[in-house]
Amino acid sequence: MKTVRILMRAVLLGMVSLLSFANAEYAKYKDPKQRVAVRVKDLLGRMSLEEKIGQMVQIDRTIATVQFLKDYSIGSVLSGGGSTPLPQARAADWVNMINDFQRGSLASRLGIPMIYGIDAVHGHNNVYNATIFPHNVGLGATRHFKYRDPELVKRIGAATALEVRATGIPYVFAPCIAVCRDPRWGRCYESYSEDHKIVQEMTDVILGLQGDPPSNFRKGVPFVGGKDKVAACAKHFVGDGGTTNGINENNTVIDMHGLLSIHMPAYSDSIIKGVSTIMVSYSSWNGEKMHANRELVTGFLKGTLKFKGFVISDWQGIDRITSPPHSNYTYSVQSGIQAGIDMVMIPFNLTEFIDDLTDLVKNNVITMDRIDDAVGRILLVKFSMGLFENPLADLSLVNELGSQAHRDLAREAVRKSLVLLKNGKNESHPLIPLPKKAPKILVAGSHADNLGYQCGGWTINWQGFSGNNYTRGTTILGAIRSAVDSSTEVVYRDNPDSDFVKSNNFDYAIVAVGEAPYAETAGDSMTLTMLDPDPSVITNVCEAVKCVVIIISGRPIVIEPYISSVDALVAAWLPGTEGQGVTDVLFGDYGFSGKLPRSWFKTVDQLPMNVGDPHYDPLFPFDFGLKTESVPSIVARSTSAGVDGKPFVFLVMISLIFALYFTELKRFLSICILVEQVKLIFTRRWH
Repeated sequence: MKTVRILMRAVLLGMVSLLSFANAEYAKYKDPKQRVAVRVKDLLGRMSLEEKIGQMVQIDRTIATVQFLKDYSIGSVLSGGGSTPLPQARAADWVNMINDFQRGSLASRLGIPMIYGIDAVHGHNNVYNATIFPHNVGLGATRHFKYRDPELVKRIGAATALEVRATGIPYVFAPCIAVCRDPRWGRCYESYSEDHKIVQEMTDVILGLQGDPPSNFRKGVPFVGGKDKVAACAKHFVGDGGTTNGINENNTVIDMHGLLSIHMPAYSDSIIKGVSTIMVSYSSWNGEKMHANRELVTGFLKGTLKFKGFVISDWQGIDRITSPPHSNYTYSVQSGIQAGIDMVMIPFNLTEFIDDLTDLVKNNVITMDRIDDAVGRILLVKFSMGLFENPLADLSLVNELGSQAHRDLAREAVRKSLVLLKNGKNESHPLIPLPKKAPKILVAGSHADNLGYQCGGWTINWQGFSGNNYTRGTTILGAIRSAVDSSTEVVYRDNPDSDFVKSNNFDYAIVAVGEAPYAETAGDSMTLTMLDPDPSVITNVCEAVKCVVIIISGRPIVIEPYISSVDALVAAWLPGTEGQGVTDVLFGDYGFSGKLPRSWFKTVDQLPMNVGDPHYDPLFPFDFGLKTESVPSIVARSTSAGVDGKPFVFLVMISLIFALYFTELKRFLSICILVEQVKLIFTRRWH
């Protein structure tokens, strides 16, 4: 009996121990059945000050280590522009790197997962082999598509989310919802338009990136709809597109009414659509740095607009509160955090930030309530997107990176974004659509065979690249060679002289010129001119042969001096990797439909100039864009006319169509014979 009692006592003690262990292990924040608010509160209550401050930190991957993430409970890691695991890294390389970092976070005391972020501003633009979509200025031109697809940017957002998730990344610093009011600004191509209403409409990209919130979803609460979606970041709050003379990171001088009516509406729309995070602008509003502006960040954004996600700084954004930057870092930390910034993109001086913020809290300069507000918002986003349940990425989506479906979508976006500014020396003699079948054509210009120039800044590297070797895509020259008839000889010269052009008897020429890639301050320009020797290329080519000039640029540039010499002019913006979208409309497979999202100035002396201004006198006004019909639609309409009992209208249209494709005089006789044959057929039918 004594032995039995001892055994029973041991069993009871074991059960008590197991129950105690189970109770110790159970934590509400780990339970996905609990409401998000309950999980946030529970986790906040368990965190030390050091762990809370760690969550407010975002560091670049170049200084991140597994040990750092574990020891400091780091909230986020990012890839700055061009920061990759290795050159031409595959999706699996990204997944493996990020999972290694994540295992460090999961090994911390509370196991709070970090969130990895990256710029994906026109597709997954840092990553080799990703689909590169047109920059935002081009997408702003798509809004008036004849059979309008209001979900184009939403579909682009969804495709981008898939490619980002394919590399194991759950967070993107996009979209930019700046309203660029001066094209001299080096970030103007990141803005959809000078018109805030278009920018507001384009915030639908957030629904593509994050998913559609349910109808009963509470306004201002972040929403991410699954493992194939990402947390988005509306940027840069607020007024970044309105700086004096378009100088990057400068001062936006405007009253509150102007700020609220021009620069703020897209933020309200983004919040309603569930955007998870908002990035603060480097710029100032009436002399006050936005990174230190408590009135707008805490008062208006978090208060009036009821934004519940987290506010993140820009790269070294708090450093730049002072001039020169980082000259009084403790003050910068204090000003930024008290203004309402929740997560700081440090990205390098990790321990300095942690030490300064810790001292400010311990000395009661910054309250614990402010820290808890910041960390609570960060945790809210992480819980809402399922990061605690699915912290590690897998390889299930790797085939989405650069998929053909996404490239087809990008091609569609390109052709819908192109704006036809001129078509023929007069209206009765249009040059476009171009004939695919011609004996010999010339392709010229610095941008005809340069994928990097075609994509612009924020592609592979922060400032972009030159050439065709850094990612996969189709140049305009490659697209032309694929589009024309096999009998057409395509001659390419980047900078042909006039004698060469005159002596070769070209049927027509396509000239692609524009700007070299740039990003941010490097793109600020007071002259807005195209690259040399592009002006002489236009002169040499267009004075000798019928020509189409394609402008590859992130904004309107100086073109008035060349207008009279060109037969057709196309604004192609920065179309990305899918050059076939350009040839789709040049050769008439689809019609031109794009409308200018920006006013095109005559001279830079007019700037800034936006639609509605008293001095408004543009070369091409806002919303301008010529339309063309596709060759297939002309054929269909002509065939329909013939069937309806109008055979000779049909014959005229057939003649016009063949004239487009057979421009040589020596083919005229064969056309006449064909027309006579068709006439005989229809004469028999109607008699």
